[in-house]
Amino acid sequence: MIKMIVFDMAGTVIDENNVVYKTLQHAINAEGYQLTLDQVLEDGAGKEKFQAIKDILEKKAGVINDEILHTIFQRFQAKLRTAYDAMDIKAQPGAEDLFKELRNKGVYIVLNTGYDSKTAASILKKVGWGEGNQIDAMITASDVVNKRPAPDMIELAKRKFGLNGSAQIVKVGDSTIDIEEGQNAKCYLSIGITTGAHTREQLLGAKPDLIIDNLLEILPLLHKSQSR
Repeated sequence: MIKMIVFDMAGTVIDENNVVYKTLQHAINAEGYQLTLDQVLEDGAGKEKFQAIKDILEKKAGVINDEILHTIFQRFQAKLRTAYDAMDIKAQPGAEDLFKELRNKGVYIVLNTGYDSKTAASILKKVGWGEGNQIDAMITASDVVNKRPAPDMIELAKRKFGLNGSAQIVKVGDSTIDIEEGQNAKCYLSIGITTGAHTREQLLGAKPDLIIDNLLEILPLLHKSQSR
């Protein structure tokens, strides 16, 4: 029986039109690079954002200069705050209906993210969600030592709600690193969703248990699990 679903935030349950990765692209290119959004998404999606910058530049430009990395990261943080203050952030289609159904069934709803805790909290505030209301917990890259694809955030959620194993947990995310995180945590299912950073073809590369196009496609899985 499924007892917890861990959702990635942006691109999975929150629609912010890829503003994070567009901002990341602009912050990197302001340093003189010419990276496309697809290149940024390919190597940066789902990761803690300093690590995302590092991985993108190492792969695409061969850069490992710490001073450049920190400069870009600080620029990114400032630009992202401005972008989030100005934009209308909303729930992905089906997210709130799914949350209501999960709460009615006693399934824990956990959001996790490669954002720092301050950024994640500002997103939740804008969309009108809170712990103990629409969701049960939010866990961020700031809360753990090892970032995705390490399973630390899922392990922390498991401890928080007293679950002994991962066989009752489902992970849902819009990037390959989300899928790998769920696999590394040995979740019952690690599901990709096509509403965010990576395409169906990219998600398939991580060998998910399932790929969905809408969050409400999770409900039949829940009903099947609870009837066992």
